[in-house]
Amino acid sequence: MYLKKIFLIIFIILTITVQKSYAIKIGLQTDMKEIKVASSVSAEIYDAFQNKPLYEIKPMKIYQFKSKGNEIAVVSNKKEYKLGTNQVLIKTKTPGFLCSKKAWYRGDFILNNWGNSGITLINDVELEDYLKGVVPSEMPSKWNTEALKAQAIAARSYAVATRTAGKHSSRGFDLVDTTADQVYGGASAEKATTSQAVEDTKGIVLVQDKKVLPTYYHASSGGQTKVWSSGSSFLKSVPSFDEGTKKNGHGAGMSQHGANNLAAQGYNAYQILNYFYKDFKFAKLSDNWDI
Repeated sequence: MYLKKIFLIIFIILTITVQKSYAIKIGLQTDMKEIKVASSVSAEIYDAFQNKPLYEIKPMKIYQFKSKGNEIAVVSNKKEYKLGTNQVLIKTKTPGFLCSKKAWYRGDFILNNWGNSGITLINDVELEDYLKGVVPSEMPSKWNTEALKAQAIAARSYAVATRTAGKHSSRGFDLVDTTADQVYGGASAEKATTSQAVEDTKGIVLVQDKKVLPTYYHASSGGQTKVWSSGSSFLKSVPSFDEGTKKNGHGAGMSQHGANNLAAQGYNAYQILNYFYKDFKFAKLSDNWDI
C-alpha cells in the first residue's frame, strides 16, 4: 500500500509537470538533405522514441545532420555516425541555447526524417519564450509599449488557435517561422521592450465561444480593414488609422501601424484589440492551456 501511494504521488507530480508545459513546436526547416546545429553549452542527442542518449554535442561546435535513407546521421570532424533512428531530440545539459539557421533558440530541437523526404528541424519551445522571438520580428521593438502588448496578445492567440487547429500536425509541428504563420527569430531576435510586453500580458488571449481566436493581423491596410467571407465572425471593417502608410498585408484584423498610432493617442493594448476585433472576450490560459 505504501509503495502504491508513492507511485501515485510520482504519477501526479509528473502529470502536473506535463500540464504546466506551454511547449509549442515551430518548424524551422523542412525536407533538408543537411542541417547544421550548434549549442552554447554541452548538449545531448537522444533517440526521440526511446529517450536514449546517442551522442554528445560539445559547446560552440558545429555539427552536421544528414538524411541517410530513413535514418539520421551526425557528422563531426569529418566522421559520420549513424544514429539508428529517424527522429532525434537535442537538449542542452544546462541552461543554454541551440543554434541553427544563423540564429540562437531557446528550448529543444527535434529532427525528424520521416518517409525519406529529408530532415525537418523543429524548435520545441515554451509558448511565452516563443512569443519573445515573434513580437520583435513582427513589430519594431521601439514602437509604443501598448502597441507591443497588443501585438503580444494577438500573436499568442494566433499561435494557440493554429496549434489547436492542427494546421501543420502532419509534419510534426504547430507553426512555421515565416509570414505563412508568424515571423519567429528565436532568442537572437529578442529585445527588452518586446520581452516585457510578452511578460506583461502573459497567458492573455482572445476567445469566442470558449475557443481561442486566430487573431489575424497585418502591417497596414491603407485606410480600412476588411472582413473575410467565412470563418471570421470576430473580424470587422473599421478605419485602420494607418493613412499615409502604403498597404502591406492581407488587410484583415489588426493593422500594426494602426495599433501604434492608436497607442500614441492614448489607447491601451486592450482598447486597441477591442477596436480591431469584435464579439470576443479576453481570457487567460491556465497552465494546461484551458481557458
